[in-house]
Amino acid sequence: MEVQIEQSWKEALQGEFEKPYFAQLARYLHSEKAAGKVIYPPGRLIFRAFELTPLSEVKVVILGQDPYHGPGQAMGLSFSVPDGVPAPPSLKNIFKEIEDDLGIRMSGDTNLEPWARQGVLLLNSVLTVQAGLAASHSRIGWQEFTDAVIRCISERCRGVVFLLWGRYACEKASLIDTSKHVVLTAAHPSPLARGAFFGCKHFSMTNSILVREGKTPINWQL
Repeated sequence: MEVQIEQSWKEALQGEFEKPYFAQLARYLHSEKAAGKVIYPPGRLIFRAFELTPLSEVKVVILGQDPYHGPGQAMGLSFSVPDGVPAPPSLKNIFKEIEDDLGIRMSGDTNLEPWARQGVLLLNSVLTVQAGLAASHSRIGWQEFTDAVIRCISERCRGVVFLLWGRYACEKASLIDTSKHVVLTAAHPSPLARGAFFGCKHFSMTNSILVREGKTPINWQL
């Protein structure tokens, strides 16, 4: 399968695209679409996170699990939904933490592309989902690919801040060289975590780390 992905990522991940699991993954997606299944996000947006944040520009990684499975929500960026789409509960809680942490007021915009353009890789561990069925593509090979993405960042970049929220994301810490990067962990922003995410102060901490590394901090305000 010819993968439409930003050039620096394409070069870095070429070996993954040539592995049998990736060909099998592509065949599965083609067969599901041929069978009339609705898959999110649309094909052109599956690799949107990579398009907006080239490998050399990655400063922060926010790891999600799999795309939103409701119509019009998934846009290829973890936790993000297009403007005009109501913020899902986890995104509302992220915004609340930003407001409390940084003392700013968020506008209500729900599209996180401005973060991605500043070097925040909004990466889901699984890049597709069948409409209406959460985690339906969690076993088709995406995690092998995105684990390789995390390892690639760990090996080729320096001073990246990884924000790992919830048990699932925290398990990815083993892929990261903590002598070169910083890993911040917290509870998931989902309401199911009963507010345990609040007070993590990951947004101010991230900016302090970036400044210490001689990098421009992220403007989290939308």
